[in-house]
Amino acid sequence: MLVVLDTNVLLSALHSDGGPPAEILDRWQQGRFRLATSSEQIEEFKRAAGYAKLRTVLPRRAVGRVVNQLRNADVLLERLRRVGDSPDPGDDYLLAMAVTAGADYLVTGDKAILRLKRIAETPIVPPRRFAALLTR
Repeated sequence: MLVVLDTNVLLSALHSDGGPPAEILDRWQQGRFRLATSSEQIEEFKRAAGYAKLRTVLPRRAVGRVVNQLRNADVLLERLRRVGDSPDPGDDYLLAMAVTAGADYLVTGDKAILRLKRIAETPIVPPRRFAALLTR
């Protein structure tokens, strides 16, 4: 199963030890699913992790570890075909990653993106639902 995780899911996973985002990150690190990412997402993750309000709550080592893991993801996309369907143009790269990779799921906590329900053939689901799928 090939999955795109929104940056907000990755950051949430590092912010708390429990809950669906942390469970999803653990499952990926255990090899339970394959991850598709892009250099654009890695830069966004690093940028967001450096925001003052997050810098104080995210373990620095964990951020560095996830950056390295993302660089070695199963699918690292370099050229994204823009889809232009995102309610927030700054999030279009997430939809483009899902389409370009042919992902089985796009997992996000962003309500505006969740309202789309799917992009091309890829279902868009919240972390809680995806975590439940992983426990089946």
